[in-house]
Amino acid sequence: MYAALQEAQKALDDLEVPVGAVVVKENKIIGRGCNQAEKLKDATAHAEMIALTAASNHIGNWRLNGCSIYITLEPCIMCTGALLASRIDELYFAAFDPKFGACGSLYNLAEDGKTNHKIKVYSGIYIEESKRLLDEFFTKLKNQKPS
Repeated sequence: MYAALQEAQKALDDLEVPVGAVVVKENKIIGRGCNQAEKLKDATAHAEMIALTAASNHIGNWRLNGCSIYITLEPCIMCTGALLASRIDELYFAAFDPKFGACGSLYNLAEDGKTNHKIKVYSGIYIEESKRLLDEFFTKLKNQKPS
């Protein structure tokens, strides 16, 4: 999770929502990503999507069986769908996202058993560190708005 937090810090440094993700296989990071929606002008450029693409490129297969992903914020519906489609085995995330979260907050798509794949979910890992980055970002954003 520490590596995911480093990715989130990169996003924060680039004035992106500070979310980071890493994909791990056999105790080795095979994909990294941080939010780049603003930079790439792409609503799908979430940390998870970028990390999944990097991991798939690394192993030469879109199926990521035997892999885990560590994310600093609960995945949204889009990202959870991608995690399910890629066959990720385990998801570890830090903070819950009460407005968009699809792995326990609004929905639990990863574990509800309605798809042909199920992801084991673990939450609350390094939650304070993740929240601190998010709070810093949204405080900066709020202070940039004209009164």
